[in-house]
Amino acid sequence: MMMEYNTERNKLVIKEYGRNVQKMIEQTIQIEDPSTRLETAKAIVKIMAQINPEQKENMDPLTKQSRAEDYWRKLWDHLFIISDYKLDIDAPFPKPEPIIEPTKVTGHIYKREKITFPTYGRNMEQIIKVVSTYPEEQRNKLGVLLANHLKKLYLVHNRNTVKDILIIDHLRDLSKGNIDLPNTTILEQTRDLLKGNNAQFSKTTMQDAYKKKKKKKKKTFIKS
Repeated sequence: MMMEYNTERNKLVIKEYGRNVQKMIEQTIQIEDPSTRLETAKAIVKIMAQINPEQKENMDPLTKQSRAEDYWRKLWDHLFIISDYKLDIDAPFPKPEPIIEPTKVTGHIYKREKITFPTYGRNMEQIIKVVSTYPEEQRNKLGVLLANHLKKLYLVHNRNTVKDILIIDHLRDLSKGNIDLPNTTILEQTRDLLKGNNAQFSKTTMQDAYKKKKKKKKKTFIKS
């Protein structure tokens, strides 16, 4: 597998979504079939929502209306911005211009299905399902990007190391064997995938340790 050096990488347009999402969007631009291109874009937006989870169902304190429409509109705006406005799809929201005017659009409701691996979430399973229908060359290009994102999600939820072969097997299962990466595929290293999450892990670990210590201390005062 060819190593990709920083000097060869495109600059991240919106850093919070990471390089894997940006590459997925770049690959989506090249998809010829309009219907497939749109379905892939929808799946990517769901991943973006997973990475950038805001309280989209909260009520605006002034208008007493849901903020969900604004939330999803922002994600679609970000999708177009990351694509450098090159993504040609019939999106539920208008493609933004350099000066974006607010537009109210009805949000979409998506059918919910049973999750195979809760660690990865419904969004990832959906995009893998879509990608698994692509021609082999397209599947292989996106396969490594998907595997890297699965690995990141696994590490975030388990706070541990994981062998690349396990992630590759999970991707194979989720795609029903259609995305079949070689077992020798080398994914991104743990420290690179978790860059920016270490501080959060450390804080959570300290909080958990404190709670356990407090609980243990409380038990010593209980009379038998």
